[in-house]
Amino acid sequence: MNKQSPSLLIRNPAAVMSGRAEPAARLGKVDLRIEGGRIESIAPHLAPRPGERVIDASDCVVYPGWVNTHHHLFQNLLKAVPSGINADLQEWLAAVPYPRLARFTPELARTAARLGLAELLLSGVTTCADHHYLYHANGSTETGDLLFEEAESFGMRFVLCRGGALQAAGDHPGFSKTALQPETLDQMLADIERLKSRYHDGSAASMRRVVVAPTTPTFSLPPGMLPEVARAARRMGLRLHTHLSETKRYVDFCRERYGQLPVEFVADHEWLGPDVWFAHLVHLEPVEIAMLADTGTGCAHCPVSNARLGSGIARAPQMAAAGVPVSLAVDGVASNESGSMTNEAHFAWLVHRAAQGASATTIEEIVHWGSAGGARVLGLDAVATLAPGQAADLVLYDVNAPRFEGFHDLAVAPVAAGEPVRVRYSIVNGRVVVENGEIPGLDLEALRRDAARGVRELIDD
Repeated sequence: MNKQSPSLLIRNPAAVMSGRAEPAARLGKVDLRIEGGRIESIAPHLAPRPGERVIDASDCVVYPGWVNTHHHLFQNLLKAVPSGINADLQEWLAAVPYPRLARFTPELARTAARLGLAELLLSGVTTCADHHYLYHANGSTETGDLLFEEAESFGMRFVLCRGGALQAAGDHPGFSKTALQPETLDQMLADIERLKSRYHDGSAASMRRVVVAPTTPTFSLPPGMLPEVARAARRMGLRLHTHLSETKRYVDFCRERYGQLPVEFVADHEWLGPDVWFAHLVHLEPVEIAMLADTGTGCAHCPVSNARLGSGIARAPQMAAAGVPVSLAVDGVASNESGSMTNEAHFAWLVHRAAQGASATTIEEIVHWGSAGGARVLGLDAVATLAPGQAADLVLYDVNAPRFEGFHDLAVAPVAAGEPVRVRYSIVNGRVVVENGEIPGLDLEALRRDAARGVRELIDD
């Protein structure tokens, strides 16, 4: 498991962002002491202790580690597939991920996971929730285990959102184009029970979590199974996650098939509550936003993927203002082409201002969504805010580069400028996992060779 570094002192940063909501978003030029995997103290001019490791952060800004609440790590070998590059969501599903599900051996899944976790870590992510749906009736379940193994090797907090489909193949927009058969409910729940017993830790600063996450409630399983799955998850003490309202077509399907809006539909099937968060939520009516807020149901906001697929712009500022827990996520890179949370945060800051005006979002709010907001929807209450007693998950962004010269306010530089910005150090649970811009022990050249080999195995001639 994750080992902690000895006592650490982060000294002389140019600025520190806390991850908390305004007006407590900024901590100024303060030092941070880490002891036993937790932040012990935050104050100006802390004096080094004997034997304490000191990190000079004078050319850095300190952020809480990003919490990425919705990903598909296997897609890291499916970037810019020509047949899906100009497709909408439904066409993209049928052209890119689903035809290749059966071709993902455990070896390919491991390569994709290593590639994705490295990219996330080097962009400032310290916690990743992966919505993993590489499951079908005759397939292997070991890919879930290897994701935990790889996350541990990188020192990252990891949440496995165990996905999959239970619906008849002809009703599913991805499975309908393949010869694969979905799992049974018993297969899915048995594997989730196994994963829970082996990996799940429900503590507030857990390094490992398991979540029940059928891929899409309106396509991946018959409506009658939705309450059964929700009750099973709650009996096991696990949270719930899935996609919802990603496209207008999705909303139209719900109206035509069930005579309800998507949030109304899931509400009637026991899929709302503070233990639930949905990816996307692009197309919502005001009544749906109110239902989410009233129940404490969260959102994984994926603005780049939503733009890339032409799905639209989620009303994240309105959700946040209403009290919906909002988090940030990069989604799968087959519909993003970037696994960088810095890039996601930069775009999130801009896209709502383009659509709703310059006051729609602040950088402080974006940092809050991407850190504390993510921890909230995952139930990791001791993670992602920089305060004494909290888990020591933080990132030092290097702002000693020409593109950052001229900034009057360096605290906002990573989000305002976006990529490229270098993570000089990243610390998870008190352990240094990125040092001087590199991941200790990672052979990047070998990973590149493995990734190139994987693409050759998945490419369509």
